[in-house]
Amino acid sequence: MESVGMYGLCGCAAKSKMKCDSRWEIPASETAPTSAYSSPARSLGDTGITPLSPSHIVNDADPNVSEQQMFLVVVAIDFGTTSSGYAYSFTKEPECIHVMRRWEGGDPGVSNQKTPTTILLTPERKFHSFGYAARDFYHDLDPNEAKQWLYLEKFKMKLHTTGDLTMDTDLTAANGKKIKALEIFAYALQYFKEQALKELSDQAGSEFENSDVRWVITVPAIWKQPAKQFMRQAAYQAGLASPETAEQLIIALEPEAASIYCRKLRLHQMIELSSKAAVNGYSSGDTVGAGFAQAKEHIRRNRQSRTFLVENVIGEIWSELEEGDKYVVVDSGGGTVDLTVHQIRLPEGHLKELYKATGGPYGSLGVDYEFEKLLCKIFGEDFIEQFKIKRPAAWVDLMIAFESRKRAAAPDRTNPLNITLPFSFIDYYKKFRGHSVEHALRKSNVDFVKWSSQGMLRMSPDAMNALFKPTIDSIIEHLRDLFQKPEVSTVKFLFLVGGFAEAPLLQQAVQAAFGDTCRIIIPQDVGLTILKGAVLFGLDPAVIKVRRSPLTYGVGVLNRYVEGKHPPEKLLVKDGTRWCTDVFDKFISADQSVALGELVKRSYTPAKPSQLVIVINIYSCEHDEVSFITDPGVKKCGTLRLDLTGTSSTAVPARREIQTLMQFGDTEIKATAVDIATSKSVKVGIDFLNY
Repeated sequence: MESVGMYGLCGCAAKSKMKCDSRWEIPASETAPTSAYSSPARSLGDTGITPLSPSHIVNDADPNVSEQQMFLVVVAIDFGTTSSGYAYSFTKEPECIHVMRRWEGGDPGVSNQKTPTTILLTPERKFHSFGYAARDFYHDLDPNEAKQWLYLEKFKMKLHTTGDLTMDTDLTAANGKKIKALEIFAYALQYFKEQALKELSDQAGSEFENSDVRWVITVPAIWKQPAKQFMRQAAYQAGLASPETAEQLIIALEPEAASIYCRKLRLHQMIELSSKAAVNGYSSGDTVGAGFAQAKEHIRRNRQSRTFLVENVIGEIWSELEEGDKYVVVDSGGGTVDLTVHQIRLPEGHLKELYKATGGPYGSLGVDYEFEKLLCKIFGEDFIEQFKIKRPAAWVDLMIAFESRKRAAAPDRTNPLNITLPFSFIDYYKKFRGHSVEHALRKSNVDFVKWSSQGMLRMSPDAMNALFKPTIDSIIEHLRDLFQKPEVSTVKFLFLVGGFAEAPLLQQAVQAAFGDTCRIIIPQDVGLTILKGAVLFGLDPAVIKVRRSPLTYGVGVLNRYVEGKHPPEKLLVKDGTRWCTDVFDKFISADQSVALGELVKRSYTPAKPSQLVIVINIYSCEHDEVSFITDPGVKKCGTLRLDLTGTSSTAVPARREIQTLMQFGDTEIKATAVDIATSKSVKVGIDFLNY
């Protein structure tokens, strides 16, 4: 975070390596290369803030963190890359978690307890439908008419892959038209809000108000701060909460939510893959597939019942854990795979994040990309690109057909998998190339994909398995790297969760690689694990006690210039005093443990005693070794502007103390500046999108 501005503060360095900074009016959007620009203090004639001597460095938890408004219900939204859903629990019956009503539509071979993350806007760019309804309506449109409608799917990945995410970031619809990402995310969240409130009202028999609901939205732990903030902004735009009622919305990290649910698991609610023990009557000699078949049968039987009882006990697996025991949660979804290492803290069983969340874009979408590459190899990249633009609805159809076959892939499968090609694919290919699809397959030399006379692509099981291989290899490699870390040695359990964890090929690969290292556990309703955990998190947010800070935060200050220690270009002489400008005064380091609600305080004083407007700029950086706010990778992410004009000067001491506090621990970070003499204060949320 940053501190300084129009009239800065000065302070004595609590740590000798702190250099000073007097950052006032710097374009906040840029990451400054070393000494790319001179300190604004020189050109504007402003002083800065400087640390007070001795500087107070206090770390304590805010006592108000646990005081929370009473909500009647917690609704969690699992906004996934490929599928989404919501679940809820009434605060008076926290042991009952209700998964949303059955969705209309659905696909053969695909469970429909969630709905596809697809959205359709009219040609006038107004919201039309979401999920199966959007997909089916779009599919039924006349091809020429479909080109006018805006259809989007798998758009959540844009938040992970965009390096310079802002409120103005665009998404591209299937017809190639651009639309603001914030608008799409807000439409989707508003849809879930309306569905949930309607279901709650129907169940209660009276109108349910939004103010009665605490909302929880899940995001990948590996998302950078701007993406997490973006999700909160979209939720505000959708009316789930507002900046004034920020505590009504919790942004939960997906593997944390999964972890919270896993601690409640009873033996009959999981399948153990590892060779270390037999669970549910299956010994290690049984195949992964057998255990999973049992789970699928369990899900099928329970499909009609949408209420899950979460017993208010610690599950048997969890009760084996002792103080300090470690476990890994592998959250494998559609877009990303998140790896989080937690440690158990007794007696309450609170969770401590032991190692900064890692992972990457290794979700099940990777398998879809491999299939698309295979189609390009057979039919030509030029044709596939044209087909997607000219027949967008038929392309969606083809990917739906692939999705259900993808779910049928298994290590021990021997019979081929048939993928139906839409008629318009066959027809358009003939017009485009002048010969048939069958001819293309014969000519392509891809011998593991054949043409069937029923109009299908016939893939051998090996061919399908090959599509999974790059993605699964990336996951295993990432896990191997993680297991090399000293913090991750002696891990007892690996919990495999998320939609992609249903894939027997992934289960087998994880089992083969790590079955001898730790016990591998899969919750039976693995696709709903995060959703249910997010509800439990909303009911008791204090269950996560310690997180790792993803970034280094600090403020810009002036320090007394020390010859030989500070670079000459940072020297600033004001009223006979020699200052070093642009010092990054660190509040917290990247990967440092941060307790929930932890407050870090620093005291500063204006370098110029008569200064009445104090501007403190907050900066962040992904790495820990940072001395100046002009160092590479340092970005501005907040400004505290404390206006002290009009305050009585008689009671103000010669060295005015400005206390700056940062509160960490939640996925959001808040900063406050207080003038100790007058108690005047100003607050700001750290902002990664607007600088």
